[in-house]
Amino acid sequence: MAEDSQSGPTYEEVHRDFKWDVGEYFNFARDVIDHWAETPEKLALWWVDDAGREVKKTFREISENSKRFASAMQAMGIQRGEIMMVILPRYAEWWEIFIGALRLGAVIAPGTTQLTAKDIQFRVQASQAAAFITDEENAPKLEEVLADCPSLRVKVIVAARREGWVNYDEALAVASSEFEAANTRSDENALMYFTSGTVGYPKMTVHTHASYPYGHLVTGKYWLDLGPNDVHWNLSDTGWAKAAWSSIFGPWNMGAAIFVHHSSRFDPKKTLELLQQYPITTLCGAPTNYRMLVLEDLKQYKFPALRHCVGAGEPLNPEVIKVWREATGLVIRDGYGQTETVLVLGNFPYFEPRFGSMGKPTPGFDVQVVDREGNIAAADEEGDVAIRVKPVRPVGLFKEYFGDPERTASTYRGDWYLTGDRAYRDRDGYFWFVGRSDDVILTSGYRIGPFEVESAILEHPAVAESAVVSSPDDLRGEVVKAFVILAPGYEASEELKKELQEYVKHVTAPYKYPRKIEFVSALPKTVSGKIRRVELRRREWEGYKRPASSSQ
Repeated sequence: MAEDSQSGPTYEEVHRDFKWDVGEYFNFARDVIDHWAETPEKLALWWVDDAGREVKKTFREISENSKRFASAMQAMGIQRGEIMMVILPRYAEWWEIFIGALRLGAVIAPGTTQLTAKDIQFRVQASQAAAFITDEENAPKLEEVLADCPSLRVKVIVAARREGWVNYDEALAVASSEFEAANTRSDENALMYFTSGTVGYPKMTVHTHASYPYGHLVTGKYWLDLGPNDVHWNLSDTGWAKAAWSSIFGPWNMGAAIFVHHSSRFDPKKTLELLQQYPITTLCGAPTNYRMLVLEDLKQYKFPALRHCVGAGEPLNPEVIKVWREATGLVIRDGYGQTETVLVLGNFPYFEPRFGSMGKPTPGFDVQVVDREGNIAAADEEGDVAIRVKPVRPVGLFKEYFGDPERTASTYRGDWYLTGDRAYRDRDGYFWFVGRSDDVILTSGYRIGPFEVESAILEHPAVAESAVVSSPDDLRGEVVKAFVILAPGYEASEELKKELQEYVKHVTAPYKYPRKIEFVSALPKTVSGKIRRVELRRREWEGYKRPASSSQ
């Protein structure tokens, strides 16, 4: 294991010398993957599963298979600019499909395998997706709602054969590998991620070929600290924007190989065994992953290749960082960004981190804490985390919420894009997370809107009214808590709590279910009748010390 080092240029020097350098046209498949593919044996992907099977793919193989996939989709009628929904576990094919879609100029809309049929129906209808790619386990979900998804023309299944679906391997076997990448403009749509908001169903966050595929150059170079000789492991599921950050664009921009562990669940013991067994040099995980890892007996393991660790998704407890450093000699460097951005704040290798801090602004970004008028707040004064977008808009920021100009406009205040998070900046320039400025819940790396959970709970006949907020949790940072008013004829019980939890898991994606339920007789409301979630949230968090409020 290598010690973290602050040798090399200073923070000020890196920022002063940095310049965005994306041209009018950019296609990640052509300009990045095909570039690394010029070295025939250069490793791109190292895949393992729980049964001990391994698959290694070079950049040349990824390039060729992505060309075949683009050829096959084009032959099936999918055109540049059309939306392809991809819901797959950590199959190696996911990476080929991702690159192939970019090569074609199609727009990728990834989703987690935890989505229900109802979730899929909403996403297909809202995006007007033309193609759907998934596996045997998730195909029935689409079939359940297919009659209500008239925009879909193509269905592709991976690692299986199913009536009415095109088999992935068979389609590639007869497709050409001579596909010429679409000459996509840098500002052309490339990705669409669904992200939860305070009200309503998930927003469709649109990224261009510049904002994510090119923009994550700074994520890979400065925060992940990657180079062509690294093997990088990101623990995130393929359905989340974090996979785009750290499982594809960040590492491959830098020519690093991506390590993938295909498993149905996170197993801390297995994770430590893999870190010991394989030459993994850099690790990225959600704080929940690290909290689970430090509960194991770390003295039993040695990680000879590991040199750099990062965490993102929510604040990471300083205590966890200290335990990990004592065991490994490495500091977990916290970073901050959103589905709407690349990494915009981080504890970078070229300066000393402060445990629990969000870090300092990423090169290429002017990030500040601003007040209600858009003025930069004084040191140690709480305000909104904001990114300067005028007079020059930085690369790495989303284009829009698809089909929702009002919601898009609401994220701006004067010269600033507002992230929706509250923080303060200390006198040394480090940012410290305070909380969300809205009611969105961040748990185990997931972003959950209260409306979605409340809507699911209200479908149960026992529930008359419900309010959902975040509640503190030592392992997950925060969890979903539901306050429930029961309908006449129902009585509160532990059995009913469990029934409601299972019901929510069935109605919507399981990760959204309330881990805590409290039965109440009334909910705090405004004079106009709106539930005051802010008051419920304040009650939950009163007296609890958030991890990120501590310093080194």
